Amino acid sequence: MTGRRLSAALATAVLTATLAGCGIRSTEVPTDFGAAPSRVPCVASGPDISSRAESTGVPVQIFLVCASQLVIVDRTVRIPTEKASTDRVRIAQALLDELSVPPSQAAKQAGYATDVRRGMTVTGPQRDDPDEALRLSTRPQSLSSHALAQIVCTYADSAASDGDGSVVLGGPPGTGLERYECTQAVRARPGTVSPPSQSLDS
Repeated sequence: MTGRRLSAALATAVLTATLAGCGIRSTEVPTDFGAAPSRVPCVASGPDISSRAESTGVPVQIFLVCASQLVIVDRTVRIPTEKASTDRVRIAQALLDELSVPPSQAAKQAGYATDVRRGMTVTGPQRDDPDEALRLSTRPQSLSSHALAQIVCTYADSAASDGDGSVVLGGPPGTGLERYECTQAVRARPGTVSPPSQSLDS
């Protein structure tokens, strides 16, 4: 074998060994090839994602589920003017209504979803309730983990709360009240991490 052929053979052997070694190491050492196909970008830009924006209204932010996380989406809503409700309760109802609207087709394709069901209502404090209390027509404990996280984080980050990053929620009159917090862990894993809560029952 000539020197040139010997060099070529050695180079081929080294290349083959290197490729084989890379194939083994790829199963042992994580390599960043970008996001997995199931992890969508969750880019909340464009009219199709931030849809249902009224031409005139109040800008708000709601939390939708995307890639198993809570993601902020900008919306504009009209606040009703019923005299029987306070501004805070009207805002809370508008946010609840917005959370219950199924995402548009484009938003669904981008991975957005909501677990809040239509038809839920919210009222203000009952007798002996603290002033900041909000009562849902469904007991918070009966909601799915995603729905509760969406509502708590949306309320806690809005004018529906008292501005301390928490919200006092209860069910229909006669049920207990709890103060819920929206934490980073809840935002990151709403399906497995429940909003921390503290009972206000005496």
